[in-house]
Amino acid sequence: MPLNFVIPPLNSKLSAALQTKIDQKTKPQGSLGQLESLALKIGLCQNSLTPNLSKPCMLIFAGDHGIVEAGVSAYPQTVTAQMVANFLAGGAAISVFAKQHGIDLLVVDAGVNADLSNHPKLIDAKIAKSTKNFLTDPAMTAEECIKALQAGADLVARQHQAGCNCIGFGEMGIGNTSSAAMLMHRLTGLSLVRCVGRGTGLNDGQLQHKVTLLQRAATKHKDVTEPLSVLATFGGFEIAMMVGAYLKAAELGMLILVDGFIAGAALLVAHKLYPHVLDYCVFSHVSNEQGHQSLLQQFNAKPLLNLELRLGEGSGIAIAYPLLQSAVMFLNEMATFAEAGVDC
Repeated sequence: MPLNFVIPPLNSKLSAALQTKIDQKTKPQGSLGQLESLALKIGLCQNSLTPNLSKPCMLIFAGDHGIVEAGVSAYPQTVTAQMVANFLAGGAAISVFAKQHGIDLLVVDAGVNADLSNHPKLIDAKIAKSTKNFLTDPAMTAEECIKALQAGADLVARQHQAGCNCIGFGEMGIGNTSSAAMLMHRLTGLSLVRCVGRGTGLNDGQLQHKVTLLQRAATKHKDVTEPLSVLATFGGFEIAMMVGAYLKAAELGMLILVDGFIAGAALLVAHKLYPHVLDYCVFSHVSNEQGHQSLLQQFNAKPLLNLELRLGEGSGIAIAYPLLQSAVMFLNEMATFAEAGVDC
């Protein structure tokens, strides 16, 4: 399954000039901590000494998972469509946080097992009504996987054309922690027990049942190792669209905000395909979902926040976004020692 993204590494030649600009601000060197490294990262991503955040956007990809019929979730598949309606009505956590911070929020129907009503903030990109149950069959065909990747890429390109240079991806899909755990297990080699978590709130018995089922799936598809084949076998349509979205955003030089466990699993696939995608990523937080910290270690990532979140939806991104604003503001507007007439 060929892909045709071109993702260049960052222009490291600008790093010294950015660091000098940061160090000349009226503060002891390094005293703004992670905000300083964040400002450096944003400047490198935008290849600019005066970066800006323009029309920030959040795309929430929603899709259903056939594995749910095996009993891996505490909630039924119907909750996916109900939560999509909640996003669009402004009642979800991400709806509230996006509104608070002026982030444009769009919901993408990647594969919800329902006929959704039209809405100005809903994008119909449905590949199919739910993936298949990967206990018995690959979740999607190779053709469906590529179609989802391309759809995610096209949606990002559309936002970029509208002036967005800072984008984040959320997700909604009952059962998608199972897909994420399988992707992480197969692409990192970490044990399945380290990758599987409680998802929507499983008790101990339900968690063990989930692990047992996923171990059975891993055995059935033991020969699947190539990243796109792993994605097609175990992924969800919303996860596959996120993979394409990550790759296109990096290709376009956009700043990418990364959410929690499921978003991280999608990024893992993108990283295996195009390692330089990480150059454009800022990790918003470490999730309380089992496996996320280990996943972040695979990226050598230092997340901005640890608030014990495990909601998904892109909620960590929206909460962390003001830190990006602060990083850009101090870089562009804080006085230097020379400007302020302060001896240093």
